[in-house]
Amino acid sequence: MKLKVNAPLDPGFAPMSLVFRDFEAKVKAEGGEKLALALERNDGLVSTFTLDVFKDGTGHDEENYALVERIVKTLLWARGGYKLTVAGSKVIADRLIADYTEGGARDFDRVFMSEVYEAPFEVVHVPFENAPKENETAAPVGRHLDGCRIGFDAGGSDRKVSAVIEGEATYSEEVVWFPKLQNDPQYHYDGILDAMKTAASKMPRVDAIGVSTAGVVIGNRIMTSSLFLKVKNENPEAFEKIAKNIYLDIAKTFGENIPVEVANDGDVTALAGAMSLGDTNVLGIAMGTSEAGGYVDGNGNITGWLNELAFVPVDFNKAAMVDEWSGDVGCGVKYFSQDAVIKLAPAAGIELDESASPAEKLKVVQKLMIEGDERAAKIYETIGAYFGYAVAYYAMFYDIKHVLLMGRVSSGEGGNILYKNAEKVLREEFPALAEKIIIHLPDESSRRVGQSIAAASLPVIQ
Repeated sequence: MKLKVNAPLDPGFAPMSLVFRDFEAKVKAEGGEKLALALERNDGLVSTFTLDVFKDGTGHDEENYALVERIVKTLLWARGGYKLTVAGSKVIADRLIADYTEGGARDFDRVFMSEVYEAPFEVVHVPFENAPKENETAAPVGRHLDGCRIGFDAGGSDRKVSAVIEGEATYSEEVVWFPKLQNDPQYHYDGILDAMKTAASKMPRVDAIGVSTAGVVIGNRIMTSSLFLKVKNENPEAFEKIAKNIYLDIAKTFGENIPVEVANDGDVTALAGAMSLGDTNVLGIAMGTSEAGGYVDGNGNITGWLNELAFVPVDFNKAAMVDEWSGDVGCGVKYFSQDAVIKLAPAAGIELDESASPAEKLKVVQKLMIEGDERAAKIYETIGAYFGYAVAYYAMFYDIKHVLLMGRVSSGEGGNILYKNAEKVLREEFPALAEKIIIHLPDESSRRVGQSIAAASLPVIQ
């Protein structure tokens, strides 16, 4: 596979967007058959995806499976769901059923989805003509700027808070913390409360609290989150008792009837973009401790999709770095987060102190960028190539007009290099998409605290 824009520090990079394009062309040349994938989630909602594959038994069974398995993985984490229906090839369906059974290759994904949707995960096969119909919904959220509001953004390496009065951020602060290293949720509770109290002290009163947080949020409750990973693994009772309702409980300390709204940080990124651009069809990507994704559709609404792009595969290379949490390879977390910078540092000839935290390692590379170090520039050039090809892949699953790039990794001159190389990929490899999709890199202040300000707009004040 020849790339028009190479990832200089990762010669084995095999973008999913090009792999799919090549697969489509081969199937079209030989002749294939339709395959439909349908994912059911809460409230009977169903997301579907249809593609052409080689016919069973024509010598392409392994090729079919390898590609479709990645598409299923993408759908699962982009949309979410607990029931996958494979309509068409039984050979592909049987392989996927084996993957998503206990002890199978995708056991992590199976367990994760079962916990999020509180239902056993299953894969079933039906003939193509019996494929489930799509059933989607979306709801308006945010853009409320009246009153005195606290906006809080919980990241894995820093927490941000803003005091917002009648739509204007009168105070913002950013504090380094280490929630992923703590197994006692009291650490998280104290840090969040302290941040909110600081914001509250800058306003005459608190009318509403909006929260942007890493993880899966349902009904303002944390179903799972990397911020509470050690809590959930080592202290599950505390996770259920304290972590799941942590934002609701903290909000009560400011008043029993103060409205609070908690949303995934990726959705808040997209909301921030839609608000600042005054437009719709916005895919927000936050590159921080992990990769957070969010989407605002053509009506300016949030879709209710999972949008956990950290687990969406972007690299088809089977020798790509393994994500420690999911055990899978080629997923976004290792390409669009501080992990990507750390992963590429040795290839760039940069030695990082192994005893340093991931946030501290990122700061070392960012300092080298400020000093004009070409080795550090190559890291961001590589991530930019990753990102350009990933945007083309994401466009298969989202109707995109704008991509908003935010998060600590995109800050500084490194972010500018990343942005320019991503644009180059779209221009040279996907010219039709380059005419439709605009990548935005907000100013430095918006990049770092914009999410906490957008978060403040989430609740409705009655």
